[in-house]
Amino acid sequence: MAAECDTPIPTAEPRRHKCFAAVLATFCAYCPSAEQLAPAAERAASPPGVPAIDADFPGGNIVVDRIEGDDVYLHQDQRDTPGFWFYWCFRVRGAAGRRLAFHFTQGNPLGVRGPAVSTDGSKTWDWLGAESMDGASFVYTFPEAAEDVRFCLGIPYLEAHLREFLKRHQGNPSLKVEHHSTTKKGRDTERLRLGKLDGEPDHRVLLTARHHACEMMASWALEGLMDAVLADAPDGRWLREHVEFLVVPFMDTDGVEDGDQGTNRKPHDHNRDYLGEPIYPAVRALKEFVPPWSGGRLRLAIDMHCPYIRGGGDGTSSNERIFFVGNPSPETWERQQQLSRILQQVQTGPLVYDPKHNLPWGEKWNTLKEPRMCSRWTASLPGVEIGTAIEVPYANVAGAPVTADSARALGRDLARAIRGYLEKHSGAD
Repeated sequence: MAAECDTPIPTAEPRRHKCFAAVLATFCAYCPSAEQLAPAAERAASPPGVPAIDADFPGGNIVVDRIEGDDVYLHQDQRDTPGFWFYWCFRVRGAAGRRLAFHFTQGNPLGVRGPAVSTDGSKTWDWLGAESMDGASFVYTFPEAAEDVRFCLGIPYLEAHLREFLKRHQGNPSLKVEHHSTTKKGRDTERLRLGKLDGEPDHRVLLTARHHACEMMASWALEGLMDAVLADAPDGRWLREHVEFLVVPFMDTDGVEDGDQGTNRKPHDHNRDYLGEPIYPAVRALKEFVPPWSGGRLRLAIDMHCPYIRGGGDGTSSNERIFFVGNPSPETWERQQQLSRILQQVQTGPLVYDPKHNLPWGEKWNTLKEPRMCSRWTASLPGVEIGTAIEVPYANVAGAPVTADSARALGRDLARAIRGYLEKHSGAD
């Protein structure tokens, strides 16, 4: 069985790498003994006929068990997540023109549309489709010219994508990038401020994402929301005149870049770190920064997530619906319902939202009594009317595919709903 190597990669953005020497008869270029064992050219090559499979790139995650001809046996790297979780992302080289079958050996981590696939080095992604799957396996015929094909549970959103977003809006006076915190591995976690930045706004809104590192589709929706705030359109102009947004796109930057599961991380994950003294720098910084920043004008706080990868665990397809997570306070729940009805009314994107799919307090997994999660903490802050989480499915919403574009459209709908709520329902003076 292949093992994960603990030798750090010498780059400005440290991350673990995955060494599959035991499987592929190659050697890790970063390991101290590699130079003694084989020349560089030999280390870079796989045995004849054996494709090179690795996860040595941002967001990568896989463990290769074995390769037998055209059959690849592998599983997701759980790392510090106990039990089963489903995130994986890997690269295949040296398979041009071949048809390979990939068999997951530790549970079924495939979503309803199969894997996402990229043939251009992760620039663009498409769903391979349910027809590619058979249980916990999928098949793929590699194009003749394919040199680098990547497969993933969903459509990755990493630090590089945030950088592209910031580059598109470079020089915009309604957007500021600030240092939020430094991760345990030395990476920078950004804090964005956008909207009305000159003078006191009428309202403030807090947006967070990736408390669970693997939940990438929520990030595409968050990007669409931020695009809407900065757009030269009626909603954007109104929001920039009246609202200041505070956004932390990656609450678990290390997990996102390393390709961790994030959910249920030992001793607890980032979204269970809000009771008492936080152990994660990004959570600590948020708890320190937000109360004085809010100034009594923080109306909405929305933490963006993804649910499970398919079904609903109870014979339903609830994980393939967009939904808000209800607060135990009846007053807060009613305001959540108000925002929900507005979102239903103003939505124009292809991912259709219906308030009937919201998850009330006390149902299914929404039963945690202690306010350990971000949404429960923000709901307790002075002046906050709604502290909530929204769940954006990984691949499917009532039959419509979740893609980077459709998730961005959902984000624009959510920005429009925030405007509608603040205009009509906010109890602020």
